[in-house]
Amino acid sequence: MFMSRAAAATAATARLSRHTQTAKSITRSLSTKLTGDYTVVDHTYDALVIGAGGSGLRAAMGLSEAGFKTACVTKLFPTRSHTVAAQGGINAALGNMGEDDWRWHMYDTVKGSDWLGDQDAIHYMCREAPQAVLELEEFGLPFSRTEDGKIYQRAFGGQSLEYGKGSQAYRCACAADRTGHAMLHTLYGRSLAFDTTYFIEYFAMDLMMNDDGECVGVMALNMEDGTIHRIHAKNTVLATGGSGRTYFSCTSAHTCTGDGNAMAMRAGIANQDNEFVQFHPTGIYGAGCLITEGCRGEGGMLRNSEGERFMERYAPSAKDLASRDVVSRAITMEIREGRGVGPKKDHINLHLDHLPADLLAERLPGISETAAIFSGVDVTKEPIPVLPTVHYNMGGIPTNHFGEVLQSDFDANGDYVQDKIVPGLFAAGEAASASVHGANRLGANSLLDIVVFGRACALRIAEIATPGEKMDDLKPDAGMDSLAKLDELRYAEGDLSTAEIRAEMQTVMQEHAAVYRTSSSLAEGKVKIDEVVDKFKNVKVTDKSLIWNTDLVETLECRNLLASAATTMHGAEKRQESRGAHAHEDFPDRDDENWMKHSLAYFDENTGKTEIKYRPIHYYTLDEDECATVPPVARVY
Repeated sequence: MFMSRAAAATAATARLSRHTQTAKSITRSLSTKLTGDYTVVDHTYDALVIGAGGSGLRAAMGLSEAGFKTACVTKLFPTRSHTVAAQGGINAALGNMGEDDWRWHMYDTVKGSDWLGDQDAIHYMCREAPQAVLELEEFGLPFSRTEDGKIYQRAFGGQSLEYGKGSQAYRCACAADRTGHAMLHTLYGRSLAFDTTYFIEYFAMDLMMNDDGECVGVMALNMEDGTIHRIHAKNTVLATGGSGRTYFSCTSAHTCTGDGNAMAMRAGIANQDNEFVQFHPTGIYGAGCLITEGCRGEGGMLRNSEGERFMERYAPSAKDLASRDVVSRAITMEIREGRGVGPKKDHINLHLDHLPADLLAERLPGISETAAIFSGVDVTKEPIPVLPTVHYNMGGIPTNHFGEVLQSDFDANGDYVQDKIVPGLFAAGEAASASVHGANRLGANSLLDIVVFGRACALRIAEIATPGEKMDDLKPDAGMDSLAKLDELRYAEGDLSTAEIRAEMQTVMQEHAAVYRTSSSLAEGKVKIDEVVDKFKNVKVTDKSLIWNTDLVETLECRNLLASAATTMHGAEKRQESRGAHAHEDFPDRDDENWMKHSLAYFDENTGKTEIKYRPIHYYTLDEDECATVPPVARVY
């Protein structure tokens, strides 16, 4: 028998009532003064996962299956997580549509990353891809099928055969154009077979770190009743998704606010390669809703105001299925040169109207519906108006291919010395940077990333930890600095609303860190974004309650977004080259000698300052005999 979310939360709180105490009693010995009263509930788990999208569910499922007492904290009901919006599919060299090899997939991923990706992590992901997809099939994911019953695989951008020397690869396994939806429901259903405790509609505020630099859990707010939950765990996995909402126009849900990334930065952990933000070539003009690359994989094509299939000029071989950054720049150039469509000549047409109606109904039903709702278009008769739209964050919390979070050491001159593992902390999915995507993610590698590295986190924890392992007690004041900040924001009496600050941030990002960037626009953007960060000190929260206080939660999210926005702008301003999604008009060429390295952005919330450092990429694979390192060459499609 299933309980409602409210009943489940109430029951959980009742079970744990013996651990309840007021925050006032905990903080009596501290100098911190709290305005409000709070109920703090303590919990202890072997493993804790923050986020219930694809990577979070896969990690939680793997941990519970391995016998760990596991909790999953999510600010949304799991099936509302943003994985649900993924459309195109998941890459794996299954070879169902013809010969394929995971090494060819690895080559394409390295090339797609513009040689900024870590080749050991890419090696791991592409090698594990076929097994990961077949595992999803066993879990019950309803993949589209070929006539002989195999998983159907469509063409997708940047995918080739024979190390780029062959023809277009058909490598993208899909469930029509709702693959993410099918995956999320499948993983959530599967996870219920294991004994995972879900904290649904709880907002994770901050990591708890001990004096030895180990992560020992998180502080979370129950949005339904306003209780504070201090969750102590031996190992914590951050799977909180991206921060697309730093921009005004994006395909991301309003919940994609970079929460895990900001939590890591507040704990002194850098974010890696935040300047690389992917613009999807085809967001619906005016609405920003995603129109999957699968449209072009099924035969759709882009045309300008002259009716020309212009991608033939920019990518003679791959045409409309070139890598996303290439297509986005091509669309932008067509509009700049006056060949855009519409009254303002400010967008491009995506044509599906030449494709059979029954194929559209079978393979692209969601797109047909989305286009009708958001642009009033019947895709069988007329084109969809599209424009490049912010879609994905290649950067994130740096990890190795096991999902373990890395912290870099530097010498007195600021030069890189070594990486070290942050004990007890893992990250997976869009919140992380393994780095399998480097400077540009290939379409359909995202769903692969979340499944492979969510699973990798669970496997690694099972390797280094034991279920029921004894943990040191938390300090009495652990996490209370996070509660003090919540209290400060709850009673903030500035003269700027959260919405005003957020809107200004999004405008600055949209104008100064767009598809094409210049030294002057980035320098101006850096100053402006720092000014917006400073304005957050003057925020006003109108609602002082704790029960379903969306004003307070959106303020916490805005605080997180500002950290991501500032590090993105500062990292972009520093990088004097063009690579992948970072197209710098004053430095139009890739500079491997000086810039084939990861940026590390440190954000100090107290001062509002961002510092950029660098660490080397992993220019090696896990096993040179199994898969050779791919040397950098000119990236053409």
